[in-house]
Parts: sequence; structure tokens; C-alpha cells
Amino acid sequence: MITVTDTAASKVKELITAEGDESLALRVAVRPGGCSGFSYEMFFDSDVASDDLLEEVEGVRVVVDPSSAQLLNGATLDYKDGLQQAGFSINNPNAQRTCGCGQSFS
Repeated sequence: MITVTDTAASKVKELITAEGDESLALRVAVRPGGCSGFSYEMFFDSDVASDDLLEEVEGVRVVVDPSSAQLLNGATLDYKDGLQQAGFSINNPNAQRTCGCGQSFS
């Protein structure tokens, strides 16, 4: 399953509070596409399937579907807020190659 840093969990919690629905979970998924073969997808979801992997980090529910979990095993979701880099990033040891924009991998 994916590891979520405290910084990322704090930002996700802030965004869920802004949405006004504390029942939302952060869904992290891998989908076919992008210039390297796979791309990451993150969104808030209220539907958790029975076969989804669910983990709670710092009060935030993180959901991953079984096929994405295989590609995200050992990955880390982080959040940075600086002048050079801002936003969420996924460091994935399973990615053998990434594209120039950093949004897709294989």
C-alpha cells in the first residue's frame, strides 16, 4: 500500500474540510495512459468497494483499488509547498521509467 507523509495527510485533511464532507476518502489510483504507459490519479471518493484497500493516516482515509495497489506498493505520497515545487508528488520505486513531465511512468 502507499505511504502518506504527515505533510500530505495534513493537506488532504485540509482539502476534505474545505469540501465540507468528512466522509470522503482520498482515492489514489494508477490508470493506463500518459506518455510512459501509466498515470497517477487522485481524487476524493465516497464509495469504497469491498475489495479496496483502505488505510487511515493522520485521520485521513486513503483508498486504493487492488490492481493499482500492485503498482503502488512501496510508493510514497508527499506534499510540498515551496517556490520551486508545489503540490502532491508520488515517489514510486516500482516505476522503471518516468516521462519528462513526471505525470506518467512505466
